[in-house]
Amino acid sequence: MRTTPRRTHGARRALTGALLAGLTLLTSAGAAVADDPSASASPADDGAGPTEAGTTFRTATALEQGQTGTAQASAGDYLYWVFPADAGQRPTVEATVKLPSSARSSTSTWQIDVYDGLRRRQACMYGHQTRKAAADAASVELSCVLRTVRSWSEPWASDPLPGSYYIRLTVVDLPAADLGLPVGVEVKAVSKEQGGAHDVDGALSEPLVPGVSVASAGDASAAPRVPSAGEPEDGWASGWWTDRWLWTVGGGVLAALAAVFGYSLTRGRGRPAHVPPGV
Repeated sequence: MRTTPRRTHGARRALTGALLAGLTLLTSAGAAVADDPSASASPADDGAGPTEAGTTFRTATALEQGQTGTAQASAGDYLYWVFPADAGQRPTVEATVKLPSSARSSTSTWQIDVYDGLRRRQACMYGHQTRKAAADAASVELSCVLRTVRSWSEPWASDPLPGSYYIRLTVVDLPAADLGLPVGVEVKAVSKEQGGAHDVDGALSEPLVPGVSVASAGDASAAPRVPSAGEPEDGWASGWWTDRWLWTVGGGVLAALAAVFGYSLTRGRGRPAHVPPGV
């Protein structure tokens, strides 16, 4: 009976030490990943971007994440931009159309679409992808939040994959009398890191960017492929690292400490000194 408080106190100290060791491991590992620039792709600093837009997929204007692209166009034009999105990111595209101050004959309907590197139209999780503008409206704002980009997917699936993403902005309903009116456009693409909750096993051999198939089919003596529009300057994530490694390793360490602690509670203190051997 005298040894019970002492054993309880020792057990509490052992449990506290195990928990502190596990928390220290997870904290230090998380800090190391945060300091590693290759662990995740960070959006570019918010700033002025290109001042023009392309008119087709092939002539789409490159736009870095966090930049604001502007363009002057005519109502009825198809405007294209392209930006990179890597695995683990959930892109959000925002667009503002500044309408002319002169009176317009009727309402107009504007729409923003996003396509991946295979030119597959990606559905918006939520946002205002299509909006109507009244005849006296000064501007109309649109937005599209895509699904989280996956590092790998089945060939038949239409999941977002790492690579270039094309933004297309146009008016889908406009009276003929208002065609050609000057409009100003602002477009911005940003991403939110989703972490390991959306990680999957596997990775693409190459991101879906323009020209990647041509470069892969070429011989080894060909000139190296120049990064194309919609490709980050610091390269793509490797695809093998996820923050699930931290929780897997940390969980294993905590499980081992818990096993040692449980064994120390159940193994007892051995044979009492006053009991002779063989009894």
